[in-house]
Amino acid sequence: MERQLMDELLLWKNRRTRKPLLLKGARQVGKTWILKEFGRREFDSVVYLNLDREPDIAEIFIANKSPADIIRKLGYAARKDIEPGRTLVILDEIQACRQALNSLKYFKEEAGEYHIAAAGSLLGIYLSGMVSEGSESADELAVPVGAVDIIHMYPLSFIEFLHAADERMWEFLVSIEKGQHIENIFHERLNELYGLYLIIGGMPECVASWIDEGNLDEVDRIQDALIELYEYDIPKYHGKVNPEKILLVFRRIASQLAKPNEKFIYGALRKGARATEYEGAIEWLCSAGLVNRVYNITKPEIPLKAYEDLSAFKLYMFDTGLLKHAAGLDNSPILTKTSYQFKGPLSENYLLQQLKGQFSVDPAYYSTKNMEIDFMLQHDASLIPIEVKGEEDRSAPSFKRFIRENLPKTAVRFSKMGYQMNGQITNIPLYLAGRLGDLL
Repeated sequence: MERQLMDELLLWKNRRTRKPLLLKGARQVGKTWILKEFGRREFDSVVYLNLDREPDIAEIFIANKSPADIIRKLGYAARKDIEPGRTLVILDEIQACRQALNSLKYFKEEAGEYHIAAAGSLLGIYLSGMVSEGSESADELAVPVGAVDIIHMYPLSFIEFLHAADERMWEFLVSIEKGQHIENIFHERLNELYGLYLIIGGMPECVASWIDEGNLDEVDRIQDALIELYEYDIPKYHGKVNPEKILLVFRRIASQLAKPNEKFIYGALRKGARATEYEGAIEWLCSAGLVNRVYNITKPEIPLKAYEDLSAFKLYMFDTGLLKHAAGLDNSPILTKTSYQFKGPLSENYLLQQLKGQFSVDPAYYSTKNMEIDFMLQHDASLIPIEVKGEEDRSAPSFKRFIRENLPKTAVRFSKMGYQMNGQITNIPLYLAGRLGDLL
């Protein structure tokens, strides 16, 4: 499966001011695979070391501080020459050895000619300071700001899914130009594939299973196992945060989104629950990459981050297929294109997943007593209101009112309608969400 992240890794490889790389992302999104594949394609040789499965390797980092000594001994251990510019060194599960994590700053300072790439399970938890009980302290595990290049990896986007599932439709989709008319035969086929993506999502194992077997029941089984794995991680790596509270928040994502007002309500977790009790649990889930948090803004102005209301937010699952599974939603209404509950939250989750990483500033939303805008996007010097519809519905009183009152240069509605202009609103099919940056 082709991943768009490969281009970002290539930029990192060729950057003159390159630093050691930290690849962050939720478990099972394909971090190890893509680093190995990147090494196979772009380097003469790869030295792969798993610091969790090969604990003896950790002794090299414990006993040596000099990058030259570390490189020489890693080469001995791997029985390979490590050559600057020609060898990719992959340090997998780097969180298992804090000295290895700390050594990255020395590579940046003293041995920038080497290509060092690191990844690890729940790496975000360690870097945020919410370390496991077996670790000594957050400070000892933290990498100094500026010492590494951090790249985020997410589940497969719809475009990546399409490339794997239907290459002809992928070729057509990536060729679509701004304002182009899309013939109905292609529009209907892409909408069908979009529906399939809502069910399968972007987890590599789920996509691979569908391509190999075409069995949605098997995909469902894999999704169940993945959620079980994430829930298993919580008591194992909870560190300073109460694991029961993390589990409670994680298991309530779907029900929180199913409310008429999707804003996260602590009292919906349990009676009398307060923010101070669950802030750590939410931070843990965000750091682990399992949820995406979207803040409300107090003013529809840019820069978005200056107007974030940190007390008002929504939580979405990091993968739409896993959200569909966690919500217990049956596949049949999605496949048969009939109406079903939870369509709105599922469509929003999908859109957010496609927007992640496309823009330098994460989306927000805008909610007042009498107005609700699904997402607000900062693009260059413009603020773009976004409405999300799961079908072809044009009704959007809040959205239209916002446009009348604020006169944005661009307003976008994502739906199952065709690519077209409706007055001041540009309607973009949901399947084109991953191309939004190009189409703008």
